[in-house]
Amino acid sequence: MSEDDTNTEEYPTEIHDYLVSFEKSLGSVDEMLKTMMSVPRSELLQKLDPLEQAKLDLVSVYTLNSMFWVYLVTQGINPKEHPVKQELERIRTYMNKVKEIADKKKASKLNKGAASRFVRNALWEPSAENEHTSKTPAKGKKRK
Repeated sequence: MSEDDTNTEEYPTEIHDYLVSFEKSLGSVDEMLKTMMSVPRSELLQKLDPLEQAKLDLVSVYTLNSMFWVYLVTQGINPKEHPVKQELERIRTYMNKVKEIADKKKASKLNKGAASRFVRNALWEPSAENEHTSKTPAKGKKRK
């Protein structure tokens, strides 16, 4: 915001820093949208696997609904009483499902063959002559 804007519009000075921060945030959102819209959607989706496509779609729709939430607030409408709240909750549910799928893909897989070889080789197996001596306690020479 320039100095001219602050002189022509009257608002409490306490919120000046918040307004400057909000304006910077809007600028960064605008830049991100321009970047996203510079590439055709079909071209972008071709480069992504299905899970990444789902993530992109969910982030896009969540962002759009969040911006609508902000718009409602600027119009004096309580968004908590508007259907956009249920839509955001629904989108969050799907985001959690996609996150679970992504986490399952990242989870380490158990190689049962390797695990059984590791355990078999790591365990001590007594031989026949060791079995006899290990079962009876060792007796030392008695001293008189």
